[in-house]
Amino acid sequence: MDNDSTPNKDSVIVLSGGLDSTTLLYEQRERIALAVSFDYGSNHNKREIECARHHCEELGIEHLIIPLDFIKRYFSSSLLEGGDAVPTGEYADDNMHSTVVPFRNGIMLSVACGLAESRGLNRLLIANHGGDHAIYPDCRPDFVSAIDAATQSGTYNHVRVVAPYTNLTKSDIVRRGAPLGVNYADTYSCYCGGELHCGRCATCAERKEAFRKAGVPDPTKYKN
Repeated sequence: MDNDSTPNKDSVIVLSGGLDSTTLLYEQRERIALAVSFDYGSNHNKREIECARHHCEELGIEHLIIPLDFIKRYFSSSLLEGGDAVPTGEYADDNMHSTVVPFRNGIMLSVACGLAESRGLNRLLIANHGGDHAIYPDCRPDFVSAIDAATQSGTYNHVRVVAPYTNLTKSDIVRRGAPLGVNYADTYSCYCGGELHCGRCATCAERKEAFRKAGVPDPTKYKN
């Protein structure tokens, strides 16, 4: 009797093209039927989406890019205002509050949930992590629990939000991704959105620290 242990393709992933979501893409690739990236007009959107597209092509995973241009038009955040508006220094609440894009994950997960239900898929993956909790309300465990309850209640196939990195650090994520062969040179984090990582903004500082603490060589090209 043939015993096929291959997992079902039952998942949609919200894929930015950053370090965290790309690691999750590789970890869950056997179950991912669709990756979706959102173009909402942030400084770094273009570079991130290029990376997301590259990894989906590498893995043979369907990739959709959905425009959410109303966010740039109507929302307030330094991520939408050009690289000069992005804070440098420590990745902490008092420094990074201006980078909050209000309810961004809630909006993106709602759209991705509709895609999942439309395609008969019942898992929705997101790569929020513990380092974001102090800064971004829609990355915290209580938000994940609430949106998971909402997607289950609001869909016929009871779509679940799966967020396995919620209580991990960024260095934990690098440790998980390195053995999977994730090429982190083809991921993008810098909130300024230049061709190279600026090396000075708080997200670049967090990225550098993650590789250092994980004991993994950092392949990123920084300007500074």
